[in-house]
Formats: sequence, C-alpha cells, structure tokens
Amino acid sequence: MQKGAKKRPIRQPQRQSKPGLESKLDPVPQSAPRHPGSGKLEGKVALITGGDSGIGRAVAVLFAREGADVAIAYLNEDPDAEETQRLVEEEGRTCWVIASDLSWEDNCRRMVNKVVKQFGRIDILVNNAAVHWEQKRLEDIGTDQLLKTFATNVFSMFWVTQTALEAMPKGGAIINTASVTAYRGSPSLIDYASTKGAIVSFTRSLAGNLIKRNIRVNGVAPGPIWTPLIASTFSGDKVEAFGSDVPMARAGQPAEVAPAYLFLASDDSSYMNGQFLHPNGGEIVNG
Repeated sequence: MQKGAKKRPIRQPQRQSKPGLESKLDPVPQSAPRHPGSGKLEGKVALITGGDSGIGRAVAVLFAREGADVAIAYLNEDPDAEETQRLVEEEGRTCWVIASDLSWEDNCRRMVNKVVKQFGRIDILVNNAAVHWEQKRLEDIGTDQLLKTFATNVFSMFWVTQTALEAMPKGGAIINTASVTAYRGSPSLIDYASTKGAIVSFTRSLAGNLIKRNIRVNGVAPGPIWTPLIASTFSGDKVEAFGSDVPMARAGQPAEVAPAYLFLASDDSSYMNGQFLHPNGGEIVNG
C-alpha cells in the first residue's frame, strides 16, 4: 500500500435493529459447507437453537450434508429461517423450523416436545441461541436487560436440555456455544460475557453428570464471527472494524466455525467430554 493511501475497510459500516437479518448483511456471511459430506451423521436428528442464521445456519447445513435431519428454533427472523430450511433441504434432508422466544421456560419445553413429536428423538442438541447488548458502564445494565440476557443465553440451555434428555438415546451429543469472552471478558458486554462463563461451567458440570448415561457434552467458544448479532449490536464504526484486533486480523465466517460442531457431534470426538474448541482467529486463551 502506498504511503498515505487510505486503508480499505474490512466491511461497510452498517446497523440493523435486533435481532438482525443475515440477508441484509454486507457482505453476506459464508455458511455453505466447504467439502463433500461423508455420512458422519447419517440417520441422526439434530436440534439447533438460534439455527436461522450465522453459526446456527452453517451448522444446520453442514449437519444436513453429513446426513442429519434438522430442527431449528429461532426468535422471529422468518426470512432467515426459511432460507436455512431451503439450504438444508437442498442437501436432501428434512428441516423443521420453529419460531419461539426461548427466554421463557414454557416455550423451551413446548419447542422441544414439538421436535420430539415430529422426529421421535433428538440425537444431537446444539444450544446456540444468544443475545447481547453493548453498554459502556455496569450501571447502564438494567435489570430487564440482565434478566433477558441470562434467560436467553443460560436459562434456556437448562430448560431445553432438561426436556431434550427425555428423548435423547445413549450415544447422544450436546454442544453448547460459549464465546471467547468467557475466557478474557469484555468491557462493554459484561452481562453477555458473564453468561458465556456460566455456559462453560454448565458444560463441564453436565458432562460429568451425563457421561454415565453415555451422553457427551462439549462446547465451542468462537471468537469474532460475522453474523447478524454483530450488526444489530454495535455502532457502524465497530462493525466496520469487527475482528481486526485478533492475530488473523479479520472476523471469522460461520462456515469456518461449523466444522468444530460437526467434530463434537460425530464419533470423531468419541474420547472428548467437557471440552471446548476455540475457533477465534488465533487468540490464545486458557480453555
């Protein structure tokens, strides 16, 4: 680059209202699997919360390519959910979509029961739904926001998992989405980072509890990944530079994270339990 030349932005500044739509992101996140399937999940049934877009969409499509039928739960982003359903069905698998606010216990239990009624069982559960709001000061985090963040990010995992276990056979796999913020914190996402720390402890505790039932529990702790949650949370300038502060100097794509979930869902990870994988652009964490 010539001296004095203006550095090209990583992406254009942009902002969406929550929860955000993937189709409106510029550029659109990369969700398509990168390799042919090999039947690693043949005949399995997977439930993915927050499966309409971002990491959840990429996981849903990859699981389908590997032979799984998929159910996705999402809040209200119907266009995104319909696109995920189309992509899963292009892989030759069934995709069932359920709109539900998982910050409420009854909704979690009803959603899971609908999936079980449709498919008969749940072999793989991916607890992925999450929200966050940026606040500069601890005092700015109101009780409503605090409760909503914990209810969506943590409580829903308890309620969804409790109900799913009733229909999960031996050999099942549970994968929980945490975040790099669980390990290094986040000055402007204090409540969100706190929920992700709770998810790490929940995962490790549940792993020890369920292994006697031959159900493995692991997690993924992504770094900065380009999803609608980013454009619906941060200012335009932060969106423009999102991910530039990690060693790889860029945000990751959902398609780069999804294989971590496939590994933990398949027999390839048969000797892993209570562990976290860290697709985060090279940031070193004690995980």
